[in-house]
Amino acid sequence: MAKPIGAAAMVAALKREGVKVSGVRSWRRHNRRGHGPWGPVHGVMIHHTVTTGAEQTVGLLYRGRSDLPGPLCHGAITKDGTVHLVGHGRVNHAGTGDAGVLEAVIREVKLPAPGADTVDGNARFYGFECENRGDGKDPWPAAQLDAIERVSAALCRHHGWQAPSVIGHLEWTATKSDPRGFSMDAMRERIAERLKHPPDDQPRRKPRPKRPKPRQTPPPAPKPKPTPPRKGDDPMTEAARRTVRTMVQTALSLAAALPILVEAADIPQTAAGVGTALAVAGAVTRVMQSKQVQRLLPKWLRTTVPDPEDIPRPEADRAQGGGVV
Repeated sequence: MAKPIGAAAMVAALKREGVKVSGVRSWRRHNRRGHGPWGPVHGVMIHHTVTTGAEQTVGLLYRGRSDLPGPLCHGAITKDGTVHLVGHGRVNHAGTGDAGVLEAVIREVKLPAPGADTVDGNARFYGFECENRGDGKDPWPAAQLDAIERVSAALCRHHGWQAPSVIGHLEWTATKSDPRGFSMDAMRERIAERLKHPPDDQPRRKPRPKRPKPRQTPPPAPKPKPTPPRKGDDPMTEAARRTVRTMVQTALSLAAALPILVEAADIPQTAAGVGTALAVAGAVTRVMQSKQVQRLLPKWLRTTVPDPEDIPRPEADRAQGGGVV
């Protein structure tokens, strides 16, 4: 049998546990007196609000709804970890629940699955509503979870309870799913660890290891597209270059050798056409010997240098193994 905590003692217990407390309007006298008993109390019940926004959430929990008058809990725990006290005494938060669950809370043993809703939970539990949409996706900030842990531990210390005296609404009745987004078993473990130490001598909680961010492999550099050759830029093919080179070399050789051939054949230079041929051959020879032609002709007639491995070697060289050792 536990007598409910007084308003001043509630504030003192929460502050000793390091809770950031805020009183809302006339919370000390705001309750559902005359609508059922308040006490004896046996535990703490945690809920989520299905709301967003601290101010709107606290206002709703203080005044209630058209179908359910306020206060709707003893304290509203917003995402920043502040506990806003909105009522003291009997409040509308738990509704009816399973007698077997209440018995397990009193004995502080493992909870059974909730069955028939036959017991007035508003008379037996402190209630704390936590700002959260309750969709399983809305995050629970560390400061808010820490406040839930501290509030529960503060009331457990005051009454001499242990962590099993703290339950979720979903553990009281099968008709509810709150709180959703964290495990009540994990929260009770946190509360049990806190109760092992005085409020002002809490061990530091080990931070959760951060998951390494996956390395992002940079996309492969795009391969440059081959530039198609422009018309007029195509070089002369090797075969054509060889043919032209052979023709030019032959013409030059004939032009240079023509005077010798005429003299060797004992052809008179006065014969018809011979003088003209000799004159043309001499002119071609002089032009081909000019510096401009000598600079231009090798560039125009250049050819690919053959790979040394492609050059046939003499038989003697192949027989001896040849090549660089």
